[in-house]
Amino acid sequence: MPPLNTSRPTPITFVLLGIPGLEHLHAWIGIPFCSMYVVAVVGNVTILAVVRVERSLHEPMFLFLCMLSVTDLVLSTSTLPRMLCLFWLRAHDIAFDACLTQMFFIHSFTAMESGFFLAMAIDRYVAICDPLHHSTILTRSRIIIMGIIVVCRGVAFFSPHPILLKQLPYCRTRIIAHTYCEFMAVVKLACMDAGATKSYSLSMASIIGSCDAVLIAVSYAFILRSVFRLPSREASFKALGTCGSHVCVILVFYSTAGFSIFTHRFGKNVPAHVHIFIANIYILVPPFLNPIVYGVRTKKIRENVLRILRVKVA
Repeated sequence: MPPLNTSRPTPITFVLLGIPGLEHLHAWIGIPFCSMYVVAVVGNVTILAVVRVERSLHEPMFLFLCMLSVTDLVLSTSTLPRMLCLFWLRAHDIAFDACLTQMFFIHSFTAMESGFFLAMAIDRYVAICDPLHHSTILTRSRIIIMGIIVVCRGVAFFSPHPILLKQLPYCRTRIIAHTYCEFMAVVKLACMDAGATKSYSLSMASIIGSCDAVLIAVSYAFILRSVFRLPSREASFKALGTCGSHVCVILVFYSTAGFSIFTHRFGKNVPAHVHIFIANIYILVPPFLNPIVYGVRTKKIRENVLRILRVKVA
């Protein structure tokens, strides 16, 4: 009796297809994507530099904003440069290990992005609903602990992704119908039943996303209740304007991420190019919008940036 072949064929490289059906528009699609990446990098680096230099900005809100900026930089840099190579240089091949590494960074830092949105919502809740105890509730040590918890959660829940995929045999096509190495796009290439692996990924994404979204919604509900009780109408409108812009960014992130998750589970009839385009939106747009909404629209950061620029010009 011949010995059983227990080897698991693993491809040396995968081939990223891009956006199926829109290959002829890849060069044009790359232009706005590149523009958003440049704005994201410049904006987030500016926020980090200004908060580091100005001691007056060493407050909970701005410390959480720095954590969000680092997350945005890693998230966008792990996807955009490789995506632009695909769009403009037609560099479709990606090494198997590089693909798994990109996947880990994308999914873990997306979870961290969600966690920092929640941390910032909690900070705004305490600042508006209990301003007298804001500094005593959100101390420096508690802020650091919250940041560590968010990072550890993202790493712990999504580290199994590349490990699980490393164990699967790939004897079908090497073509990934996506612009980056998304977990569900890669697991479909396995030549064995990976139902449990898919369920784990979707469950983790659904649990983390839904829990964070519900807690953020509750925080902003209490914030709105406090805002409407303010005696000054001008203060109410100012607070509503700030919270409204924050909510818009959060809605873009969770609506597109939720659409992607539910499409994997239920949306069999959703066109591939629509699904992939939306999947790109929740990876690219928040890092682009966050510096604008949380930076440009924040008076303290805006004033410090303008002051630094005036000093350098002078």
